[in-house]
Amino acid sequence: MVPASVGFQCPECVSEGSKTVRQARTVYGGVARPGQIGLITRALIGVNVVAFVITVSSGANILNGHGESTIYTRFALVPAEVAHGQWYRLITAAFLHFGIWHIFVNMYALLILGPQLEAALGRIRYLALYGLAGIGGGVLSLALGPVNEQAAGASGAIFGLFGALYIVARHQNLQTNAIVGMIALNLVFSFTFSNIDWRGHVGGLVVGAAVAAVYAYAPRGPSRDQIQAFGVIAVAVVVAAVALVGVHHVKNECPTLVPVGHSLALCPVR
Repeated sequence: MVPASVGFQCPECVSEGSKTVRQARTVYGGVARPGQIGLITRALIGVNVVAFVITVSSGANILNGHGESTIYTRFALVPAEVAHGQWYRLITAAFLHFGIWHIFVNMYALLILGPQLEAALGRIRYLALYGLAGIGGGVLSLALGPVNEQAAGASGAIFGLFGALYIVARHQNLQTNAIVGMIALNLVFSFTFSNIDWRGHVGGLVVGAAVAAVYAYAPRGPSRDQIQAFGVIAVAVVVAAVALVGVHHVKNECPTLVPVGHSLALCPVR
């Protein structure tokens, strides 16, 4: 028997009754889980931390990522490698970090921003936004970055969360001055320091804001889920188109690759 406020109920009765109860939804249509806020965010942080531990244990310097680890050469984003078929790097690079400070800053930002958006959007929408923003940042790095330069980090996805938080706040008529200031400050840092991939940050910011706009401004009603899904697919198609243009550009600059060991091949220096 199952304890209830009016005594006890049989499990079959509880199961049948649950079928007639509408599942609570977030303001943007996701399934509301008040007692499990931030679960996906914590899982993402866990994956990033595990990946960082693996890179350090395989030879990377814990402070700056330098060293003999083959994880970066196999999985970081290198435009020349992506253009010649290693598309998986657009995903794997978003879980790698160059040094303890790099991962600390990104994971701290994810811990602050993630649970808010996860609660507002629901798990599936939140995860789709995070993933597309991360890939969008990688795509802009592919299209505009130096063909042989390694790039990695969750920064593209984090900037996507910044863009999404701005859209959500605007949609709910909340103050956005602090969010705009934070985005502007981070963009200034991105363009000021030479070792920061501003392309990944801008790409993630734009894609994250676009996906959040789809969620926020899809009309309410029985078709909202379908409209949101088609909108996200449309954003993904645009990201894929930019990726194809980027691949064409990189292949023009780098028609062939030269193996340099440890599963890395680079464009010959002209």
